[in-house]
Amino acid sequence: MMQFSYNKNWYGLTDNAIIEVLCKSLKQMRLNKNISQEELSEKSGVNRVTISRMETGKAINLLTLVQLLRALQQLDLLGYLNIQPEISPMLLMEQQQKLRKKASSPRTKKS
Repeated sequence: MMQFSYNKNWYGLTDNAIIEVLCKSLKQMRLNKNISQEELSEKSGVNRVTISRMETGKAINLLTLVQLLRALQQLDLLGYLNIQPEISPMLLMEQQQKLRKKASSPRTKKS
């Protein structure tokens, strides 16, 4: 079972420290699933050397992160990054008032 650390003071960490935490987390995900670096490499399409470097705290690009999360079946974690635009309550009310409330009655032709 995976343990999440929601209480981490991310703002108190340097960028490199954040990368190190994320890399260690990816390594722990791999170990929790009992997958070797070689197996993860085959599943993700990411070179084993890249995985090894990442696990020692070397930065990876976003594509590599997505490939590893997919292979580890952890893409749900990206949901925290998928922020939808907020609509103000006033704008929402205005939009709802513009919606049709009824169908119009058919017009009759005059001969």
